[in-house]
Amino acid sequence: MLEDYFRQYGLIAIFVVVAFIVPTSMLVLSFMLYRLGIRPQKPTAVKQDIYECGMRTIGGRWTQFNFRYYMYALLFVIFDVAVIFIYPWAVRMGKLGLFALIEMAAFITILGFGWIYAWRKRDLEWS
Repeated sequence: MLEDYFRQYGLIAIFVVVAFIVPTSMLVLSFMLYRLGIRPQKPTAVKQDIYECGMRTIGGRWTQFNFRYYMYALLFVIFDVAVIFIYPWAVRMGKLGLFALIEMAAFITILGFGWIYAWRKRDLEWS
């Protein structure tokens, strides 16, 4: 039992270590190659220019976006996190019992009130 526990969480620990080592080693390697003169750094006006989607940008670097973009992003994150919470519950629903069903019903009810609130404030409409 204890060996199975360490095996399961040992794999997660290995994944976390690899996820930390790979980007760190890439940054260190890039810095070392720059110091050795292998990686060139020749900034020009063209390389320093703003570039987005293959087209030249209109306006400056600090243009303000409409707040609705942020509202859509926040609503997406909220409902996406809700799916992350609901999926494991749905997989184990038969084994969790009535108490978990009541808790998930309360969670979905709160989420539904949030959705109705956003809908009534017309935050879900693109105009």
